[in-house]
Amino acid sequence: ALAETPVVSAVGRRLETVLPELADGRRVLLLSTDEHTPALLAELLARNGFGESTVTVLEQLGGPGERIVAGTAATWAHPPGDALNIVAVDCVADPAAVRLSRLPGLPDPVYGGDGQLTKSEVRALTIAALAPAPGELLWDVGGGSGTIAIEWCRTHPSCRAVTFERWQARREQIGANATALGVPGVEVRGTAPGSFADLPAPDAVFLGGGLTQDGLVDACWDALRPGGRLVANAVTAESEALLLTLSATHGGTLRRIQIHRGEPLGGFTTWRPQLPVAQWSVRKPGD
Repeated sequence: ALAETPVVSAVGRRLETVLPELADGRRVLLLSTDEHTPALLAELLARNGFGESTVTVLEQLGGPGERIVAGTAATWAHPPGDALNIVAVDCVADPAAVRLSRLPGLPDPVYGGDGQLTKSEVRALTIAALAPAPGELLWDVGGGSGTIAIEWCRTHPSCRAVTFERWQARREQIGANATALGVPGVEVRGTAPGSFADLPAPDAVFLGGGLTQDGLVDACWDALRPGGRLVANAVTAESEALLLTLSATHGGTLRRIQIHRGEPLGGFTTWRPQLPVAQWSVRKPGD
């Protein structure tokens, strides 16, 4: 039934946009770019833990040259056929593959980079505070590894994000992470607020770095559309003190998040505390 089957278009879009739709037992339709799309899709599925999925190519549906070709993603060997085709995927997940859902809080190791990232538990709470809705735009200021922008976009195919990161190596890594996790449309820009120009007003802003930079919070607040949400995380005493001041000025909610992870200690297990995170979330008054 079409109402129960996700349809992903690869026409004019990166093929990786299909990745967030994959789940064991799910059936997905992909609108192909051309005759090479089925083989590329099979390779993508095999690389991402869905190699045993059944791939069925439906060519020239309803036309005189209608043809159906099927096979397994990991062993796909069919030559390119007709350029006009749709690919149906019956998803079968590798039991050993890391499970990635649309919900925030993906495992930290799925992100490449220098370790500058919002940890999975705090990330889940941060995305919940940002409260993404379909079609909304996020500005992620101080992108690091791009985790917040990426997981915002994974919540719904129409969600959009721009991330701002001053270091070139990290910008490149954000792009690689976004593609690998199925949201290659994340836009990566340079230093904030200098890179704010010519962008539409965001529905939400996340400040994960640079809180103490002169004028940055004010620039983000001014750019935020009326009724939009701003969430800021702080891990230093100086930035935490700033959140108290901002809360007194604009209102909103303050939280302090402390996560402990179980880790080995000799032959036993101990609770290892992570850095506590202060979080301020606020809604900008409407006009």
